[in-house]
Amino acid sequence: MTELTLDDMRDRLVLAALAHIPFDGWSLRALRHAAQDCDFDASVPERLFPHGVIDAVEHFTRLADARMAEDAEALLSADDKVRDRLFKVIQARLMRWQDHKEAVRRALSVYALPTNLTRAAAATARTADAIWRAAGDRSNDFNWYTKRASLTGIYAATLLYWLDDSTEESVDTWDYLHRRLDGMVAAIKTRQSIQKKVEKTFSHLPGPFALLAQARRLRPRMPT
Repeated sequence: MTELTLDDMRDRLVLAALAHIPFDGWSLRALRHAAQDCDFDASVPERLFPHGVIDAVEHFTRLADARMAEDAEALLSADDKVRDRLFKVIQARLMRWQDHKEAVRRALSVYALPTNLTRAAAATARTADAIWRAAGDRSNDFNWYTKRASLTGIYAATLLYWLDDSTEESVDTWDYLHRRLDGMVAAIKTRQSIQKKVEKTFSHLPGPFALLAQARRLRPRMPT
């Protein structure tokens, strides 16, 4: 029998806890119930998550990122446009946890505590990056930052919309997501077009160091 790694144990514990969170919230009590379900020792939750519940919530977020990437591989095709890729990835991520909305909602409440805001921001940034990567983005220039900054707001707003969406199969959420992605893609295209025009306009000008050297040559000499 293959021995479980610590991350394997964390995965199992967090997933088992989802059934208890609607009753006990993200709490040590819920994690201990989950440990019992997994046939783990009662002390395992404290050892796996030494900083408490926020460690468990953060691991749940990382697990959702990883599962999203796995799901995306089976969903995307080479012909998909960027907007469609992002839509499929985000939709797959949320639909995977459709039966555990309360656990997701309560995870956000844990992140919202003042002591956890830094970790919440880091988790949101990681998820935005994971979505772009799952969608096939491999940029490493300035666009890397602008793309992720734009998507962070869209994903956060869509997540909140989804949590309160009672329509069948969350159809209102997907309409909302489509509209937000359309706006983001249009803004990215406009920004890239302006950037290309600026680069073309000023491409014949020397760089800043060349200008500095020229200024030094033209500087009048002081009389001796």
